[in-house]
Amino acid sequence: LDQTFKVTSQEATKLSLAFSRPPLTSAEDCQKLSEDVQNAILAVATVYYWLPKGQGTTLRKMVRDATTEVVEGMIQLTETILSAPLESLTQEQLISTGGVWEACDQVSNLPRDNQAAVASALAACLGVVKDALEEMEHALAEGQDPYSDIMEDEELGFRGNKDTYWSEADRKLLSSCMGLMKASKACLKKVLGAVKAYGKADAPEQIAQLDDLADIANEISP
Repeated sequence: LDQTFKVTSQEATKLSLAFSRPPLTSAEDCQKLSEDVQNAILAVATVYYWLPKGQGTTLRKMVRDATTEVVEGMIQLTETILSAPLESLTQEQLISTGGVWEACDQVSNLPRDNQAAVASALAACLGVVKDALEEMEHALAEGQDPYSDIMEDEELGFRGNKDTYWSEADRKLLSSCMGLMKASKACLKKVLGAVKAYGKADAPEQIAQLDDLADIANEISP
């Protein structure tokens, strides 16, 4: 897995360097570069398609997302090269090349089984809940304008008739929402701890149960 993406990273480097300065690369070299890039991308896609579905939906989604990011990065790099003048290595080309490198490097951090994948997904959901709860607590404590992020209405004027303070009804609703968020946070922490301590991905039933947990957790922040 890691070697496949490492090769793709190397091909991105070769492609970028070949079109970083004059003279133009020969037709034969361009053909060879194109074939090498194509083979690298096909190998990356094959990694995902060869991953058995029985390994778990959550794991497959993470591998799919990583694969997609690499492929899209290579497409962006190619488009940048095609649109840039052949004078020097442009900033856009450097950024695009670095994007492919970063996407390929991230593969080494991918979970190796569905238990680790679900634990990672739960941790991400927990992070979202923590951030949301902190923002709500801060907004309520500071008495911030609750509609500061609403754009100006063309017909009604600046944000229409929205108040610039928390009404009593707003505060009651926000308190209830914060209660739900705190309960979600506590529940996610317990589930994450249980998955890390006792989760297994040795049998189809275990893998399916883990995927169900990830699906339920994702509904917290769709």
